[in-house]
Amino acid sequence: MVLALVPMLSVAQDEDLLADIEIEETPSKVSSAFKSMKIINFESTKIAAKGDLYFVASHRFNDVTNGIYDWFGLDGASVNLRFIYGINDWLSVSVDRSSTRKTYQGNIKYRLISQTDSFPLTVVGYNGIGYMGLRNNDPSLLKTSSHKVSYVNQLLISSKLSKAITLELMPTHFHQNFVEFDDQQNSQFVLGVGGRYKLSSRVALTAEYGRHFNRSVSSEAIYNNPASIGVDIETGGHVFQLHFTNARFMDEVGYLANAAGDWTKGEVSFGFNMVRVF
Repeated sequence: MVLALVPMLSVAQDEDLLADIEIEETPSKVSSAFKSMKIINFESTKIAAKGDLYFVASHRFNDVTNGIYDWFGLDGASVNLRFIYGINDWLSVSVDRSSTRKTYQGNIKYRLISQTDSFPLTVVGYNGIGYMGLRNNDPSLLKTSSHKVSYVNQLLISSKLSKAITLELMPTHFHQNFVEFDDQQNSQFVLGVGGRYKLSSRVALTAEYGRHFNRSVSSEAIYNNPASIGVDIETGGHVFQLHFTNARFMDEVGYLANAAGDWTKGEVSFGFNMVRVF
């Protein structure tokens, strides 16, 4: 009887071994590299999930150099309102409007590669087109409506190095149909770097900087590279991003090209992004 069971046990063991060989482990995706769609001004690699609608209200106040006279800049504010919708889990679209220069912008954001246990990077593409609605009293500057149009293209590359640390590179190209200075090229290039350091499950420190590579001499006399530091606070369905920045503009071309504040002189502005998902 025992001898009759030996062949059956041998077959069962062989089937178990074959089953183990045929099972291929699928690399798991790395999640929660960022809690918000933006690090501060620059886009993060986070994309809205399919069917999710985000509302983002952003404010940038005047710089703090006037002190108590205007409540360290709080008497003056620029506002940006944005709606973001997830078409699917790798593609989202957004529209927004900034009070500074009355700029309207439409954007798409799409995931190209996801970070997994076996691949260290998330790669996302971002493209936007903006239209400056500000009325111009000098027709020699903005002669046609096309002069008010601008474009931005970004490749967002992030890596979640640990549970606490995420870093991101943002190679950026933007094009202005009309530029402020005669010696400034219409197409401009910026390399952004940023990241976050997670202090707890709901609080993280953030920072970002953009190095402009072909800013003209005339532009350098007025504007600086955008630099910001901040803190993210998650409260259920909201994320509050509080920060200090030298860029009061919130449209891409605005903060990339026209960051007027100088950190070395204390010319920074308080601001926040309030993010709500429905």
